[in-house]
Amino acid sequence: MEIGTQLAIFLENRPGMLAKVCDALKEAKINIYAITTSDTVDHTVIRMVVSDPRKALLLFEEHGTLVVEDEVLMVEGDNKPGTLATISHRLADGGVNVEYLYSATHPRVKRGLVVIRVDNVKKALRVLNT
Repeated sequence: MEIGTQLAIFLENRPGMLAKVCDALKEAKINIYAITTSDTVDHTVIRMVVSDPRKALLLFEEHGTLVVEDEVLMVEGDNKPGTLATISHRLADGGVNVEYLYSATHPRVKRGLVVIRVDNVKKALRVLNT
């Protein structure tokens, strides 16, 4: 479990925008560890954790793209029923609010990664490490 940097990239909601983001990261040799998108009527928000967030931030800003940095928790856990419930209860009992999270794990792997945006990342790390 560790604190990571998430980039939120705000783009027009039209075909090809995700491909352009991925191409730019590929060219810069930046790996995507976690990614999610959400849409509104006129734009999309791509949230991602990457191998070199500083380099990615500069890359997107050079192209005039609005990018916001946030600290997130990256929690590795067992891929079994109840793992997220345990994490959620520990955070709640510690007074930490989960703002959002995202995760994906293949059914046949034993461990997975969940990216969690909380209201106080340092407190959340302490709560989960005790």
